[in-house]
Amino acid sequence: MSRTNSIRLAAAPISWGVCEVPGWGRVLDPQTVLGEMAELGLTATELGPPGYLPDDPAPLLNEFGLSLVGGFLATPLHTSVDDAVAVATRSARQLSAGGAEVLVLAAATGLTGYDERPELDDKQWKTLVQAAEAVARTASEYGLRTVLHPHVGTYVESEAEVERFVDDSTLPLCLDSGHLLVGGTDPVQLVQRHADRIGHVHLKDVRAALAEQVRRGEITYTAAVSEGLYAPLGDGDVDVAEMLQVLHSTNYRGWYVLEQDTALPEHDTASDDRPKVDTERSMRYLKSIIGATSR
Repeated sequence: MSRTNSIRLAAAPISWGVCEVPGWGRVLDPQTVLGEMAELGLTATELGPPGYLPDDPAPLLNEFGLSLVGGFLATPLHTSVDDAVAVATRSARQLSAGGAEVLVLAAATGLTGYDERPELDDKQWKTLVQAAEAVARTASEYGLRTVLHPHVGTYVESEAEVERFVDDSTLPLCLDSGHLLVGGTDPVQLVQRHADRIGHVHLKDVRAALAEQVRRGEITYTAAVSEGLYAPLGDGDVDVAEMLQVLHSTNYRGWYVLEQDTALPEHDTASDDRPKVDTERSMRYLKSIIGATSR
């Protein structure tokens, strides 16, 4: 089922509430998360935040019959090319040790979390682009592709910023249907405009009303996630079926990663089964539409 008939499907620990942001919520142990992925029939995953899995994650992943697709790295790119490369090198070593294919890079602000975003000037933007390119060169030495992930609360968030990055850089993008929509970009239209720049896909569904509140500054991103910003595929307002159809028509053959950002209550275990239930629901939805997409 990891291919769901015709796509390469993987999971991500963030769907189980595993996040690098302090105070995000309760973090389930790797054995629980990886075990539930395996129980769902998934055979591949992304890495999770720094320190969540061992420096050499392969032995642990092998216990659960999982391979490693890649990993998310949010680090400042706008301040120092050398510093960005140093951080990325450590991540690339771990990903390479686990047999991964892709480093998923995000242009972090340097602040904790994704709720605030200082202004960026043109000089800092130029450094950001140079650092992203340098990270990609370094990652390639470890056998990894690098994709830039437009992400809420980073310096590539809005549609204008996504388009500017596409113009100024050669890196492919991670098509994250949730973060793009929250940031104001229609993911289907982005694929139509830049099919040749899509190098990786994070599958999310979003409740548009909450996304609009985030864009207006009426609620923080973190609070919106806790209130259910991300829904199982098919339960939100992203046209997932159309997006998959357009990706298929462009001959995209990369990974599709189920990644519904989740925050589990710090002192309440009652919702511990929700990540597995929601992921299974997303997988059923994908299976229901993938036949039509493949024709």
